[in-house]
Amino acid sequence: MSLATPLRRATAAGPVVALILLVSLNLRPGATTVGPLLPEIRAAVGLNGFTAGLLTALPPLCFAAFGPLAPRLARRFGAAGALGVGMLLLGVGLAVRALAAEPVVFLLFSMLALGGIAIANVLMPSVVKREFPEKAGLVTGVYTAFLTIGAAVGAALAVPVAQSLGSWRSGLAVWGTLALLALLVAVRCRGLTAKTDGGARTLPPLRGSRTAWALAVFFMVNATAAYSTMGWLPQIYRDAGFSPNTAGLLLALCIAIGIPLAFVMPVLAVRRPNQRALVAVLLGTGFVAYAGLAFWPADLPWLWALLAGVSQSAFPLSLALIGLRARTNEGVTLLSSFAQSTGYLCAVPGPIIMGVFYQWTGEWVVPLLFLMVLLVPALIGGLRAASPHVLEDEL
Repeated sequence: MSLATPLRRATAAGPVVALILLVSLNLRPGATTVGPLLPEIRAAVGLNGFTAGLLTALPPLCFAAFGPLAPRLARRFGAAGALGVGMLLLGVGLAVRALAAEPVVFLLFSMLALGGIAIANVLMPSVVKREFPEKAGLVTGVYTAFLTIGAAVGAALAVPVAQSLGSWRSGLAVWGTLALLALLVAVRCRGLTAKTDGGARTLPPLRGSRTAWALAVFFMVNATAAYSTMGWLPQIYRDAGFSPNTAGLLLALCIAIGIPLAFVMPVLAVRRPNQRALVAVLLGTGFVAYAGLAFWPADLPWLWALLAGVSQSAFPLSLALIGLRARTNEGVTLLSSFAQSTGYLCAVPGPIIMGVFYQWTGEWVVPLLFLMVLLVPALIGGLRAASPHVLEDEL
């Protein structure tokens, strides 16, 4: 092999790496910037307890609704082209919802933005496995770390950015510029990935796979916990006596602890014959975190935020499991679509239920007990998903 060959590969891989990292940074600020500003949004747009709960439930709802479109878009436009479509939807949704004066308009364009994120969510594991087959664990760790950085930065800067720009509307709209940058890189990369995508589907429906259903259950509980936390954790801390800015920083702390774990977790997963111990430890950490938030939120606020963040590193673990439980690129894409879409669909009621429980009781004990109960099916599904089965063999 000549020296020029690895040089050409590195040159070709550079834009793809940039695309992966930029898309990763866009996958959470559209959701995490809402929680710290939720009281201001509710007052300006007219959200009641139910519609505010629906707003926090929109991410899993949109991930379920738009996720199945991702494999079709990838077959039609290539992976980079499909990611570009997702970033376009995200940018338009973020810009227009910031202008909304009515609850329906705000919710609809939030759905559009989150639909763009859903498309990217599904495609990222297959892009990583195809473009970097020998370093899938490392690249998965890097992209989930960047995903978590984007979530943490969004939560930490939501209030300061809104204050510096003069309104919550500008504070939400400004994040659309990041989606525009990712869109430009996706256009640049389209020719690099289009030839490796496409073709007719060869695998049967995944409904007969126990591994696919186990991953869907694991995703369901992870999504319920993650989006309930992103949507309601600032309110929990504000009700415990903390300022809006401090509540946003505690949410950022919860998310930020996941940055190193997001990098490490997929690497640990691919080096183990099974990942059951990782599943058990992360879910046990979540149980302690929710108990602390329910009964002693003001005593050790930083500890509960840290533990909740550790527990939510089950998300990068589940992304790694997608790559480990399928052998082919098509299998990874379809498993990602099924597990995320089905899991997120089942997660839709969770944040709404928390909002309704909070409105009925006026406190957070019952909503957080609800999250603790959900850890039981998460453990059952997670242990199955962490066992060494392969999707193509099951089908």
